[in-house]
Formats: sequence, C-alpha cells, structure tokens
Amino acid sequence: MNVTLHLAQDPEADELLGRSPLAALTGMLLDQQVPMEWAFKGPRTIADRLGASDLDAHEIAAQDPEAFVALLSEKPAVHRYPGSMAKRIQQLCQYLVEHYDGDAEAVWKGVDDGRELLKRLQELPGFGKQKAQIFLALLGKQLGVRPQGWQEAAGSYGEPRSFRSVADITGPESLAKVRAHKQEVKAAAKAAKPTKPAT
Repeated sequence: MNVTLHLAQDPEADELLGRSPLAALTGMLLDQQVPMEWAFKGPRTIADRLGASDLDAHEIAAQDPEAFVALLSEKPAVHRYPGSMAKRIQQLCQYLVEHYDGDAEAVWKGVDDGRELLKRLQELPGFGKQKAQIFLALLGKQLGVRPQGWQEAAGSYGEPRSFRSVADITGPESLAKVRAHKQEVKAAAKAAKPTKPAT
C-alpha cells in the first residue's frame, strides 16, 4: 500500500492513511458521529502522540487502557467520544494481533473472493456490514485491492462514481458530493419518520 488518499484533507494525515493498512482501518473505525476529515485525521494524531511514524497493532493492544483513553482525550480530542473509541481501537488491535499477528494488511492480502473479504472485514471489532462494505469499496476503488466479486460484495458503495461514502473521496469536489448525498439520506430518513399527532 502506498497511494495518496484525500480523506482527511490534510497532507500528513492522508499520507499515513495511504501507506498504512492499520491507519486506514483505524480511520474507518473512527468514522462515525464526527465529520469524515476529523475521523481520518485521527490515526496520524494517535501516531504523533505515541511518538511513532506509523500505528503498531502490538503496541496499541498492549497499552494501558486508561493511558490510551488519556492519549485520545488530549486536546484536540481524536473523537467526540474518545473513551469509547480508545476501547474500540484497542479491541481492533487485539483482534489483529490474535488473528493476523498484528498485520492489518493480512485481512485482505491474498483473499481472492469479494464475499470472503467482506466476511473478514465484518468480523473485525467495530465493523458492521455497512462499515465493512464501505471499507471494501475503498480498498477496491482507491487501494488496488480487487478480489473477484468485490463490487457486488460492497453493494451500492462498490458502484463506480456513486459518491455515497469515503470510498469515492479523491479531493474537495468529491467530498462535497459525498456530503450532499449523506444529507439527502438523512433528510429522507427524517421525512420517513411518522410525525406524532398533535394533542
């Protein structure tokens, strides 16, 4: 892995995401309830605070949980919910150590079937089906990981130029399109909610 991503809209953070499988997975894990750029800037902030140039699953898994929460909580915080996210990142790293000897890339390296890769991603702590499909689409569209059937396994996120998720963000223009799509989805969900009758 060594590509230029534009998810954090910050050159140093994006450089790390493009060369570090664990950073990319961690950014995807953080991508909820905060703006996308904030989430994907997180791995770089964590690496800097650990005094490292990359994230190391063995090192993070072995961190004292309270110390790791403190690391994520330092201002500016890595996430709106640094405590629960610190726990999730450690769970992800512990899982990678246990199942993949700490090598995040081993989750997808050599996997030749899209459904199998989706299954592996869904087994990661903190990755539900939607998050796994978005990450699978990111792997296929921007990181050159394209096992057979990956687009079908990624669902609508795998469609070319669908601008539904981070998988399609390659710069400010596509970021704006993805943001607009997310707002449409939110508005549609809000409109679909039954309104309470007036009393």
